[in-house]
Amino acid sequence: MNAHFFTYRQTARNIAAYLILAFLLVHCADHKPAKKPALKKTKVLATVAALPKQIKAPEDNPSSADKIALGRLLFFDPILSGNKDVACASCHHPSNGYAEFLDLSMGPNAKGFGSKRKFNTPNDIPFVKRNAQTIINTAFNGMDARGRYNPQLATMFWDDRAKSLEKQALEPIKAFEEMRGHGFAEEEILSVIMDRLKKISEYQQLFTAAFPSADPVTIENMGKAIAAFERSIITNNSRFDRYMRGESDAILISEKEGLALFKKVGCINCHNGPMFSDYKMHVIGVPENSKLPEIDKGFQDTFAFRTPSLRNLRFTAPYMHNGSFNTLERVLEFYEDIANNKSRNPNVPSEQFDPLIRELELSVKEMSLIISFLNTLNDDNFNKDIPQKVPSGLPVGGNIQL
Repeated sequence: MNAHFFTYRQTARNIAAYLILAFLLVHCADHKPAKKPALKKTKVLATVAALPKQIKAPEDNPSSADKIALGRLLFFDPILSGNKDVACASCHHPSNGYAEFLDLSMGPNAKGFGSKRKFNTPNDIPFVKRNAQTIINTAFNGMDARGRYNPQLATMFWDDRAKSLEKQALEPIKAFEEMRGHGFAEEEILSVIMDRLKKISEYQQLFTAAFPSADPVTIENMGKAIAAFERSIITNNSRFDRYMRGESDAILISEKEGLALFKKVGCINCHNGPMFSDYKMHVIGVPENSKLPEIDKGFQDTFAFRTPSLRNLRFTAPYMHNGSFNTLERVLEFYEDIANNKSRNPNVPSEQFDPLIRELELSVKEMSLIISFLNTLNDDNFNKDIPQKVPSGLPVGGNIQL
């Protein structure tokens, strides 16, 4: 009986000890600072999409057939240049996809077309500083991943120095190496052009039809007319666009694999939305072009340049802001170097590369599939009509004939 009694007492003590220990553990736990739940990093998923079937125009420049007709003639007429030898079409010709098959364009005091264009002798006018971007689809510039954009604030040029096609249209006319040339100051050239246009009766009639008013031939209306024409040059029915609208067989299986790789390796980080551009500035260290006498430091001297669209690459070689690469293979090899933390520009160490660019994971074996996908963005169904003549009577497109 005593043995049972002692066994009972020992068991009771053990239970009591366990209860006290449990109480202490709970009590201590209550006084520990509560751990904050780990915050999950949210990354916005970049997407691509078809271009819209309709375009938007600024509220103060609605499109009309008369504006487009006037803008088309102005676009091809070298009367807009200082020495009447260069037109907008000299460097943005429909035969070249409204771009140019040159790394850097030649403006005034030059002759010839495309790769055959040469400066006259003697010459002291430099090459145009940057590669001529295509006019095609600039109507959609600034479009975000959801297809939203404001044509009055649309980003233009490699360094985003102008907003809207209306403002962009006037800048090349004022630039010394693009259209102005010798003989006129930047502050006066637009007024000189207006005086010329007012002396041509056909232009007076065309401006009046497009902009009915007492004084229709103005600098502002010239910019609006050229912009209206440029806004009409679109390609929004590529095989990719049709695929995104539900035609599953519009692109091949290998091209679908290329699209998947395009997303996986990180190209989509910057080349997204319907225009395959985030329209932001990025530092990637493109090699300098030896034709330029000075280093091009880009946007606000940061070596950043705006992401170009990937649409219609078939028509827009050579590539990059200074035409450094002639083929898409060379472009992707350059990005492979970036993925391996290599810089091809001694002025831009890899530490300065944009963080999104440094996230690339690209290898040679993936390039052919990505290029096959990029070809689905080509669409040659754009207006290639060239006027037989322009109201000034000057050579259509400028001095592009040898």
